[in-house]
Amino acid sequence: MKKYLLLMLTLVVLMSACSKKETEEAMDETNANPLLIEWDTPFGVPPFDKIELEHYMPAVEEAMAAHKAEIEAIVNNPEEPTFENTIIAYDQSGRLMTKVQTVFYNLSSAETNPQMDSLAGVFSPILSAYGDKIMFNEKLFARIKAIHDKKDELGLDPQQLRVLNKYYSDFERNGANLSPEDKEILGGLNKEIAELQLNFGQNVTAETNKSFRMVIENEADLAGLPESVIAAAAAQAEADEMSGKWVFTLQKPSCIPFLQYAENKDLREKIYRGYFMKGNNDNEFDNKDIVNKLVNLRLKKAKLLGFEDFASYRHDVYMAKNPANVYAFLNEIWTPALNTSKNDLVEMQAIADAEGNNVKFDSWDWWFYSEKLRKAKYDLDEESTKPYFSLDQAIEGYIYVLNKLYGVTFEKTEVPVYHKDAFAYEVKNADGSHLGVFYMDFYPREGKRSGAWCTNYRGNDYDKDGNHLASPIVSIVCNFTPPVGDSPALLSLDELTTLFHEGGHAIHFLFADGRYYRTQGDVPRDFVELPSQVMEKWAVEPEVLKVYAKHYKTGEVMPDELINKIEQSGHFNQGFVTTEYIAASILDMDWHVIKENGEFDVQKFEEESMKKIGLIPEILPRYRSTYFQHSFTGGYTAGYYVYLWAAKLDADAFAAFKETGDIFNQEYAEKFRYMLTHCGDDDGMVIYKNFRGQDPSIEPLLKARGFIK
Repeated sequence: MKKYLLLMLTLVVLMSACSKKETEEAMDETNANPLLIEWDTPFGVPPFDKIELEHYMPAVEEAMAAHKAEIEAIVNNPEEPTFENTIIAYDQSGRLMTKVQTVFYNLSSAETNPQMDSLAGVFSPILSAYGDKIMFNEKLFARIKAIHDKKDELGLDPQQLRVLNKYYSDFERNGANLSPEDKEILGGLNKEIAELQLNFGQNVTAETNKSFRMVIENEADLAGLPESVIAAAAAQAEADEMSGKWVFTLQKPSCIPFLQYAENKDLREKIYRGYFMKGNNDNEFDNKDIVNKLVNLRLKKAKLLGFEDFASYRHDVYMAKNPANVYAFLNEIWTPALNTSKNDLVEMQAIADAEGNNVKFDSWDWWFYSEKLRKAKYDLDEESTKPYFSLDQAIEGYIYVLNKLYGVTFEKTEVPVYHKDAFAYEVKNADGSHLGVFYMDFYPREGKRSGAWCTNYRGNDYDKDGNHLASPIVSIVCNFTPPVGDSPALLSLDELTTLFHEGGHAIHFLFADGRYYRTQGDVPRDFVELPSQVMEKWAVEPEVLKVYAKHYKTGEVMPDELINKIEQSGHFNQGFVTTEYIAASILDMDWHVIKENGEFDVQKFEEESMKKIGLIPEILPRYRSTYFQHSFTGGYTAGYYVYLWAAKLDADAFAAFKETGDIFNQEYAEKFRYMLTHCGDDDGMVIYKNFRGQDPSIEPLLKARGFIK
């Protein structure tokens, strides 16, 4: 906080001391700021090699000033409000601000440092107030409302009506109809929430990347670990200047293999405790107080806007519509998932008993014994599949699927990158026309937050007359097992499907199109994961595996016997995966259906939430509250359930392909691409039913997870 205040004070002093001459000099510098000029780069990608930390603040200031001028031009227009002079003008405004923010926040996730983190802390209240000032602009809202009130008389086409309704809803949901006093209160709440969400995420990144190291000095403690895992731990030790030792971190490529294979139960407990205690260690990165504050502030915001709880506020524009529908959906799948987990637990306990371990089964034992169960039931060891899933081959498999479905092609291209590990492709349509640029960035590092995500630096861009100006720039960022020695990066099955998953988001970004910035690619949160999750289905289809799954040393195609084992084990551990996921989804929901403000004991609240649904002690929710970034950094608040909601859609969508006997059926591929391209044209369920021709069924999902025959 002291660093933040000092930086803010410094900025105020510098700004207030600026003379006319200094202002002119600053303007000259601004003209050369790479964030503020047209990007003279291949495909107009960001000039990462020219952007420096000192460019962000003047760029944000200039972009805010430009946007303010654009808004003033709209509200001071003496002509009667029309769709063209108000809605299109507003839709076209703020492009420079979007450009600057997109670069900054994408890099603050993928390639940050303490200075970037501090600057993010400075930007948070500034940008929160900036956004509120637009949403609270009474003259601007009056013009939008005037058009909205007579929309049925204006002869607008469906897309014009949709963008008008979206903007009206945006203002209404962000407090435009509130009194001046309540607007001031809401602005304060938004500022606090933004700052706390930022702090929460930064704490989780620090806990993941810096706070925990499990250092092993005795080689006997490595018993059970594959050579590749040991080599990676030795490489981490070298990087940490602990040569001759082995270091394991909380990054999933490090901790999950340890939990799967390490025979030392005490060390499994140590690393798992390190993982599930993130943000809960009563240190400088502790998140319990932030969770408490966020829950209370969000509830105050929801009530101010006329909702009984924050989940109701969020769901009002989702496919689910309200919290009751979310709980009903999750409960429908909870019982079969939990029962399957309990059955698996009995089988795993039997394995432990047969080994004479007399083990009391704990949550840190699940990965270890589930791997033994996979070996016993399917004769499948995940280490046996990794040599066939080198990262390069996996990327080729992903590209192959997209080419077969949509005819798109990928060509490596030389463009500026923000880190040496990142690289890019130009993506082209079947006719050779340019579709977009696709960045990929796969390995963990200190300046990258944990997990995997997809983002974009630009969507399809149009001018006010509908002329196409620029194509999308997308990026997927992951934390996969890096190469060690002479061995390339070899992916686990989970990492493999993650590649296809994030690649599904990317193709959605590349395909999404539309006349208006506000509605282009716009889908409700519980639709977002459909394009990503359905892509996972192709990753392990036998027909696809035979094309790209090749041994990294010999080039041998994965043998049918191993492909069959992967296929037969498709239901393996789905009880656990679904149970831990639903548990986290319900925890997220429970925090945000609270209807009265108060002081909450975070750990006790979590225990009661899990006790209520009957979660067994051998399984923890996938994310506990203090490192639950989906919930407490804002993106998926009261919406973590959406992955399962979308899983119902993706299982149903893939069933459409399977029913034809051709997983690359061109009729459905064309319809699916059309849906992704025009996804902003209508409500989520409407566009899905237009693709499928019927309501989605729950049966394909239950079958895919082995919950019904």
